[in-house]
Amino acid sequence: MDPTTLAAAQELDFSMLGLVARATPTVKLVMLLLVLSSFWSWSIIIQKFVTYRRARAEAARFDRAFWSGEPLDELFDEIGPDPSGRSQRVFAAGMTEWRRSHRMDGQMIAGAQARIDRSMDVAVAKEAESLQSGLPVLATVGSTAPFVGLFGTVWGIMHAFVGIAESQNTNLAVVAPGIAEALLATALGLLAAIPAVIFYNKFSTDADRIVGGYEAFADEFSTILNRQLES
Repeated sequence: MDPTTLAAAQELDFSMLGLVARATPTVKLVMLLLVLSSFWSWSIIIQKFVTYRRARAEAARFDRAFWSGEPLDELFDEIGPDPSGRSQRVFAAGMTEWRRSHRMDGQMIAGAQARIDRSMDVAVAKEAESLQSGLPVLATVGSTAPFVGLFGTVWGIMHAFVGIAESQNTNLAVVAPGIAEALLATALGLLAAIPAVIFYNKFSTDADRIVGGYEAFADEFSTILNRQLES
């Protein structure tokens, strides 16, 4: 190898910052998009960890209060018509409609059970939508980031080969920097995609379990109210 070429190659900075600094503007833009996508994904991941842990803890506390034997009217008066807990909001939706279905003489308005069920179904649907918000972002990053990184790699390699053709030098010391810069885009794409895919699958399963608990509670509560309607 030409000593001059070898000396020039040894002087190159092969650190990550050095590779980014030497990359073409297009590849730099791709890297920036991937880094921002990764930060966005991790912000959602941390938020979901906190949100789901709180939802499970709140559901456990409310479940104990609901089955403690305390009269439902008193429990509803304690939490109010617009509580902060997710399980409580499902319960409040059913109790609010239950009270609205009573006439002045104490009799129930026809179709009360169906209205109560719909009210709780709507409340469960709202909680499900809230719990699943942000998950489409993880799915999008997980499915597209590798291809965005691959685009940056292809573009970078193409630019490297153009430089090789112009310099008429195919020594590895000349080729390696451009290839390394290009492959960094693929690495960043995988770095963004892998956590997004893993946590999307985890959080989708967690959300389904939490929402399934709300649906089970709504069914049990509906059965209790139906029993009172028929008594």
